[in-house]
Amino acid sequence: MAGVITASEPSWLAPFTGLSPRQFAKLLTTLRREGADPVRKGRPWSEDRVLLVTAYWRTNLTLRQPALLFGVSKSAADRIIGHLGPTLALQPRKRFAQDTVLIVDGTLVPTRDHTVAEQSKNYRYSTNHQVVIDADSRLVVAVGRPLQGNRNDCKAWELSGAKDAVGTTTVIADGGYRGTGLIIPHRREPGQTELPAWKEEHNASHRKVRARVEHAFARMKTWKILRDCRLRGDGIHRAMLGIARLHNLTLGG
Repeated sequence: MAGVITASEPSWLAPFTGLSPRQFAKLLTTLRREGADPVRKGRPWSEDRVLLVTAYWRTNLTLRQPALLFGVSKSAADRIIGHLGPTLALQPRKRFAQDTVLIVDGTLVPTRDHTVAEQSKNYRYSTNHQVVIDADSRLVVAVGRPLQGNRNDCKAWELSGAKDAVGTTTVIADGGYRGTGLIIPHRREPGQTELPAWKEEHNASHRKVRARVEHAFARMKTWKILRDCRLRGDGIHRAMLGIARLHNLTLGG
């Protein structure tokens, strides 16, 4: 690949990946360890290809634009994203310490593929993504499969696979998860005008902790593909998992 942008120039990495040069090098090392660089005939695997994928997610340019910037054809850029995208996916954590506390919430991603999306409360065709983070480290630990955007969170929690991914670990959520067994804010009972002071205090503490997942969404959506996704089928799920991994790298240093 020979174009305007290359991973050999560190100044391109932060704006096009969201990662520092050290974090990007760590990602490349991990990918090679995981077998993303197999020995095969033809053009060798290149770090520029990882940069192309992350730049596509970060900028949400049409395929013709990153293809031009990286000196490849549009079809080659499409193949690179389709091949390398899944290798960047976050691997869900399989074990949790006994005292681990997780936070879950759903976020809507406007999606052009109407076969996997529905009009939702943001008045756009969107998909609902259940994202689970560690309340302490704020790292994403699991992402459920996308559902249509008109599915409420209490249903999406189970149907997306997020519930199965965390098992019996303690999880807190907002009031939209009523009836799921998760830890949600106290609500007024019928005929009750206000909550007792101790419940109001609990709710205030709950809001402060639960806000961390909203902050995670804000950081993840700096990868602009999550603001208006053109990918079809499983493409949005692969992008969400890859961005979750990049998000964790930015937090982990």
